[in-house]
Amino acid sequence: MYDVAIIGAGVIGCSIFRELTKYNLKVVVLEKERDVSMGTSKANSAIVHAGYDPEEGTLMAKYNVKGNEMFEELCKELSVPFKRNGSLVLAFDKEDMSKVKHLYENGTKLGVKGLKILNKAEVLDMEPNLNEEIEGALYAPTGGIVGPFEYTIALAENGVQNDGEIKLKKEVVSIKKDDTFKILTKDGETIEAKFVINAAGVYADKIHNLICKESFKISPRSGEYFVMDKSQGNVVSHTIFQCPSKLGKGVLITPTVHGNLLVGPDARDVEDKEDLGTISEGLNQVREASMRSTKEVNFRESIRNFAGLRANPDTGDFIVEENDEVKGFIDVAGMKSPGLSSAPAIALDVVNILNAAGCSLEKKENFINKREQIHFMELAPEEKAKLIKKNDMYGRIICRCESITEGEIVAAIKRSFGVLSLDGIKRRCRPGMGRCQGGFCGPRVQEIIAREYKVPLESVVLEKDNSYILLGKTK
Repeated sequence: MYDVAIIGAGVIGCSIFRELTKYNLKVVVLEKERDVSMGTSKANSAIVHAGYDPEEGTLMAKYNVKGNEMFEELCKELSVPFKRNGSLVLAFDKEDMSKVKHLYENGTKLGVKGLKILNKAEVLDMEPNLNEEIEGALYAPTGGIVGPFEYTIALAENGVQNDGEIKLKKEVVSIKKDDTFKILTKDGETIEAKFVINAAGVYADKIHNLICKESFKISPRSGEYFVMDKSQGNVVSHTIFQCPSKLGKGVLITPTVHGNLLVGPDARDVEDKEDLGTISEGLNQVREASMRSTKEVNFRESIRNFAGLRANPDTGDFIVEENDEVKGFIDVAGMKSPGLSSAPAIALDVVNILNAAGCSLEKKENFINKREQIHFMELAPEEKAKLIKKNDMYGRIICRCESITEGEIVAAIKRSFGVLSLDGIKRRCRPGMGRCQGGFCGPRVQEIIAREYKVPLESVVLEKDNSYILLGKTK
């Protein structure tokens, strides 16, 4: 019997999970994939939005600014990369300048700090590589960038540190309620809980409809990106937006916390909730749209393309509420942008909803708020030497592009839950994220995974079940 079962281990589910482990509760997360952060949380713009664009009175507006303010301290506690690099919304004509003025007024009403409307000269002084056709921009100094999957994984690991439980490969197929909820998973296990939180991303409507009357629909919206080599990382220093449209915030150009450059996304509505394919038409649209902001991005330096799905709700806003008819069932759905930015504040509000619903909340005296992760190349020389003396694995570089050591990879495996895939290691400590995309380090990481888990080399998968890399020896 669990006090709370959370369905979905993306950034929303894991934020709620970590927050609930601050209390004397038995909490479990059920995730249909073999790892956490496998949906939108691993494939997005990695932006912590300032919060100037949600409409006043929406849940997006309620949570974005507060969530933004929480990120810095949370990332320090969890040893996750975060930088408040600021953002610019570019205006190319007088009509755009009127939109910029509206965003400024809206953001000011919502409590976004430090907003300023800049003229052309001020913008180009801050970002000399932008096109000179601009009229001006909205500057938001509180905008930030983060490692989104690293953040989600850190939340999950810290929740487990605090006695929370994560069950992987547990696709929910049925939910029934008498005195408590009975949640049946595809593999036949039944999980019993007093409260259920639906944080299932693009599948949140499907989970809702298992026990509640249909009240919203989630449509997947695909967005495609270019990841640029670090040679392009200094083209801009701020996150560069164009004025938003009905489809979203448009194509952005932003540095990443690790020194790359990210360009995208487009916006394409799709039917399949598993459609993560990229198409040449979409990527061409991203490239052409980005050139309006700057022509200085060298797309020959692209090292990877990817697509992510946004959970687009037909309500037009986040859904964060206990169901009127099925008491104890709480939807946290429709988490499109700014879902990542809002996640910490949403988690706090879900705790309040649980409290109002009758969940007994007694604070733990021994909550561990720190989760440590060593980033070897960021250490001072004397710290590196001391660490290598203590553990010589930190003296062996496995990933040359990102300078990731064997010690970091082994530490990620020891912190983990479940058996990690090659990409699972990649998301945790970055081997394979560099220019060669794992061409050099991939086989070595496979060997480390097999050695540490004591499994055959052939059983190590790239990502999902059956995505085998090796079939057997050739000689």
